[in-house]
Amino acid sequence: MNSFRLITTASPWLILACLAAGALYAWMLYSKKAPWPKPLNYALAALRFVVVSVLCFLLMGPLVRYASNTTVAPTIVFAVDNSQSVELFSDSAQLRAVQQGLQQVRERLEEQGYQTAIQTLGEGQAAPSINEVTYGAETTNLSQLLQQVQEAHDEQNLAGVVLLSDGIVNQGTSPTYSNYNYTLYPVAVGDTVPKQDVLVASLRYNKVNYSGNRFPIEVELQQQGLDGRRATVILQENGKTIASKNVLLSKEKPIQQVPFQVLASGLGKRHYVVQVQPVEGEFTTLNNTKHAYIDVVKGKIKVLVAAAAPHPDIKAIRTAIETNENYETTLFIPGLNELKQQDYDIAILHQLPGRVAGGEAALNLVRRKNLPALYILGPQSDMANFNRLNAGVNVISTGQTDEVTAVPNSSFNNFQFPENAADRLENFPPARVPFGDIRLARNTEVILYQQVGRVRTTKPLLTVQTSGNKRDAVLLASNTWQWRLQEAANNEQPQVYDQLMTNLVQLLSAPRNKKRLNVYPVQTEYTSSDAIHFNAEAYNEALEPIYGQNITLKVSGEEGEPKTFTFANGEDQRGVNIGTLPGGRYTYTASASINGSQQQDKGEFVVEELQLEALNAVADHSLLFQLANNTGSRLYYPQQLQQLEQDILQANHKPVIYSQEELNDIVDFKWLFFLLLGLICAEWFVRKYNGSY
Repeated sequence: MNSFRLITTASPWLILACLAAGALYAWMLYSKKAPWPKPLNYALAALRFVVVSVLCFLLMGPLVRYASNTTVAPTIVFAVDNSQSVELFSDSAQLRAVQQGLQQVRERLEEQGYQTAIQTLGEGQAAPSINEVTYGAETTNLSQLLQQVQEAHDEQNLAGVVLLSDGIVNQGTSPTYSNYNYTLYPVAVGDTVPKQDVLVASLRYNKVNYSGNRFPIEVELQQQGLDGRRATVILQENGKTIASKNVLLSKEKPIQQVPFQVLASGLGKRHYVVQVQPVEGEFTTLNNTKHAYIDVVKGKIKVLVAAAAPHPDIKAIRTAIETNENYETTLFIPGLNELKQQDYDIAILHQLPGRVAGGEAALNLVRRKNLPALYILGPQSDMANFNRLNAGVNVISTGQTDEVTAVPNSSFNNFQFPENAADRLENFPPARVPFGDIRLARNTEVILYQQVGRVRTTKPLLTVQTSGNKRDAVLLASNTWQWRLQEAANNEQPQVYDQLMTNLVQLLSAPRNKKRLNVYPVQTEYTSSDAIHFNAEAYNEALEPIYGQNITLKVSGEEGEPKTFTFANGEDQRGVNIGTLPGGRYTYTASASINGSQQQDKGEFVVEELQLEALNAVADHSLLFQLANNTGSRLYYPQQLQQLEQDILQANHKPVIYSQEELNDIVDFKWLFFLLLGLICAEWFVRKYNGSY
């Protein structure tokens, strides 16, 4: 029902004054003898009376209040747990009958005036009919499903949700811990009777291992009802069995750990398959297999930490670097220990070159091996000798120092700072830096700037220089150990300091990328339910980024035909979405013609098969019972769908009336302006046409 009401900001009695003003104006103008007939004169007077009265009335600031009421029928949502476990471990004939029965209940509810909708797991478009729902979801998150129902019908009259499920949850929180503002009507499917089964529950292994080393793969084996029998667990690589073990299934040990030791050979991603050979009498073999994907890399990156003298910075830097298990540090301090002759990947030189002799061995090693280096300046640094190193920074100092804090350079993009880096850096204790003229080479980028008090300067605090295939970094501050100590005291973990050091080591030790085409997946590991996205970068001869290049991407799996995609790289870094892929190790090759030169790039990534839905064959109807009990309902079984319909109708869910009110100034109505203008023009035209004087 809609309502319309006129409101004035002044006393309604003033409307009489508006009418009087209109009548007086019309009488004064048309009371004299006119050259046109009297009926026309009366009509013109009436026209003038209306226009003047309305204009006077508008001066009172009248308002129009319009109220509209909308009746919304109660909504019943049919939430279907379309996970694989429902179809795998439910009687297929019974499941089809339940779907058909729920669709009939839905149709009869619509005949009774209810609105209905269907919601399934995930964000895909729901099926138009319950009969057409397919069970392909690889995970079950009932809490998310019910939350999506609540959000999708937030402004509607959501009366209840009919949930078809087996109660098995393998992702997210348990839905019993949430509160719902609607009634839940769970319909239970699946079998609650434990089955005779043996399965690979999980694998434990390090995802990154070093070439030539042996690494463990630990298999967690579970069994039910197969006591006294033997199971064979095999480990395969590239379809070839490389190890196997026989396990006695015991009632006393329903969960057993089966370890394997594997030799990491070669480099790159390796695909291993752990499988339990079928045991006679087991319910299903779908959960007998799991996959492991290992990244085999070269040995640890060796970092030489050399210093002119003992200093607290050294301990802080080494501790930060060794938070990454891929890095290994070796310490050299003249007079305290000997310089070990190893194949170092990077050197960190604390106050070297120094004013006191003794650090020449480390400097000569860096020069001879052409090692990338991080130079840390301090009071013991020999600035003249440092400037001769051409590390990208030239310092002309008077010997004085200044106290500064660090500010990250927002335009530096060779590595990313943590989101909270700026705030944490601001709270670091001031560090001492050389005071004087600091000049940068052309091929040097600033990572951190100096801030004096509250004034941000353009002077660098941390820089990195790229020269040929080598990079060097310079930190113009000592006593940064206080940074790590302060951050740990304020935030429990010195995340920003540690990540800054590990990122520097990674940047310096990595060879400079001179590729003119760089195509890469956004992640190196995906699951079989993830959409796989590739980004692409293209560069000209000067290694400047260019856009709009046509790129051909070919993705190949361990089995099956390769897939080819074409796309163009853009400034927005959208790249290409190649959709989902089944589990396995994949390689890719990308090619593009850049300024007439054919460029290529290649790499690999992993797609992990989740297999969560096959792990548990026993339905959890107790969870569904608790959900129903929490919302004042009951649990229904496939043969009780008629009772479900009766209970929904007897709940007598009422329609909800939503009222919306609008308040507008009449003077804002454009149609009224044009109406008055038309009346005035009509009066003027008639007067002129009939010889007005």
